[in-house]
Amino acid sequence: MGEVKQRKTGFRKRWGTVFISILCMGLLAGCQETPEDTIVRQKKSDNIKKYESNEEHPEEKQETEEKQGNPEEKKENVKRVLETPERYKNKASYQNGNLVIDTDAEILVPEGDHMNTYKVTAQEMNQELIDKITQAFFEGDKIYQEYGYFQWTKEQYQQDITMLKKFKAEGNLDPYNLGTYEDGSKIFDIDSVIEYDEENMKTAPDEIEKIEVTPSFGLEWVEGYGEEATKRVDDNRFSGAVETDNGVYTYTISGSDGYTADVRVLIQKTREDMADFRVPKNWWDGRIELDNEYISKEEGKQPSISEETIQNMLNISYEDAEKTAREKIDRLGWDWEITDWDYSLLKSGYDNLTEETLLDAGYVFYFGRVLDGIPVTFTDSYGGAWEDADSTLVPWSYERCEVIVGDDGIQKVEIYNPYHVEGIETENVKLMDFDSVMQIYEQMMEISNADILQYAENMTYHVNKIQLGYTRIYDPTVESTTGIMVPVWDVFGGSQTEYEDHTEINTGEHSRQSMLTINALDGTIIDRGLGY
Repeated sequence: MGEVKQRKTGFRKRWGTVFISILCMGLLAGCQETPEDTIVRQKKSDNIKKYESNEEHPEEKQETEEKQGNPEEKKENVKRVLETPERYKNKASYQNGNLVIDTDAEILVPEGDHMNTYKVTAQEMNQELIDKITQAFFEGDKIYQEYGYFQWTKEQYQQDITMLKKFKAEGNLDPYNLGTYEDGSKIFDIDSVIEYDEENMKTAPDEIEKIEVTPSFGLEWVEGYGEEATKRVDDNRFSGAVETDNGVYTYTISGSDGYTADVRVLIQKTREDMADFRVPKNWWDGRIELDNEYISKEEGKQPSISEETIQNMLNISYEDAEKTAREKIDRLGWDWEITDWDYSLLKSGYDNLTEETLLDAGYVFYFGRVLDGIPVTFTDSYGGAWEDADSTLVPWSYERCEVIVGDDGIQKVEIYNPYHVEGIETENVKLMDFDSVMQIYEQMMEISNADILQYAENMTYHVNKIQLGYTRIYDPTVESTTGIMVPVWDVFGGSQTEYEDHTEINTGEHSRQSMLTINALDGTIIDRGLGY
């Protein structure tokens, strides 16, 4: 990654910027009704299942096989057949020049002699899968129910009460700088919190209760103590604490239900610098910090954290971090590969990301499928969104795996929706020619941005990468746990957005937010947020 800079501004202001950027990208990626003369085909249910194979054209197949006699030609066959250039350039302006689409993009085509479509289904989060994940990450370790393990003891409540009373005696009634509500009352009511602690200390245990368990659904646990104790059962969830040679980890497994087809695994290391639960500490992707700038017309460019600052906090090499991540994921036996990576930053508090609030740094590795040598394209989108608030469809997010590694090992693991790859559905599918795809791209960039100036005075998109790879689509009106891996073109880049009092810049150098996803087989637009 090149050394680029990121503005340093308040939490709310920063996330306002990120929200607007995501909103703009979402408008780009959305599937809208287009004018009758548009070249873009609208999605229909049968588009998801029926694609044309080059095998249906014997003359083309013979010509291709003849050309594949040379190993080097075979290696780059997809790129050669599509006749893609090294770069694609185009600049177009709309709405009196206030909207500009500036394209100077590297064209990335994977090595391979052809592409297929693949049927995939959701793996059920059953006991077999739970055992596999547990053995991969925690073989031989002691695993306990989370509820009793992290329950505060009388001593911990007393320590908190003493600390809060000390704050109050010093006149510090808002020790966490949470501010006030609109009516002027404090968000953090220190007297109410002290009262809460004193009440709970009465029934708190003298020591934590460790109940060793085997991870599974349906475990019974007890909420509360004494006369207020209530038995609970987690029918579709497991929450545990794992003691390892490398520290204590929380371990959560969530199954699908009537609202979502998603299954999720979350593993996170507990740390002393994350002990105060009232101060949020979260891992951020480095690209959020490195690519964004905020320029106020009154105050100028906001200070920033550089890549050098991040690198100086890293006490582990990329190679060692990658090895640590691979060793765990390889044990799952799913043939996942690292398809992308980024820095990961542990940030404390609600406000600015500064050198003071940057607690730690590591690497995040994104694992994904590689189908016959061609990877699934990684993007920021999780998929699985609802079309609207009234939707009764059951959504299904993408397969996803992220592993954060720091100088003392794995810090966090997230796994979503592992697939069963059932096999090839259509072999050697017929891809649209590159020129036709670019026609769709240029038209949809204009159409999708028709209303973007409602949010800004001027908007310029800088497209720097157009990439061919796979993604999964599905039809939730038919089946929420069956989909198809299809070839798609994804458009990446940054933007410059001018408002009345400030300018927001995303350089797009490390962008993983796809502006537009085009089905490479039929030209339909895929909404990354929805997954179809």
